[in-house]
Amino acid sequence: MLGVRIRDNESFEKALRRFNKSCMKEGILSEIRKRQHFEKPSERRKRKMNSAKRKLLKRELIHKRRVS
Repeated sequence: MLGVRIRDNESFEKALRRFNKSCMKEGILSEIRKRQHFEKPSERRKRKMNSAKRKLLKRELIHKRRVS
């Protein structure tokens, strides 16, 4: 469970910003968005394959730039 202790003389807004930043680092918000709707296994495989293709193309593009 994620928590933030409020420091002496710290405003609520600053503590809330630190909490939100720590949530982003942990990936909690993205996990919530991902689990908001049910995703069929075939859709999950398709999404992962598309992500892998994008990563591969990006690596090839970077490699070609370095070689040139």
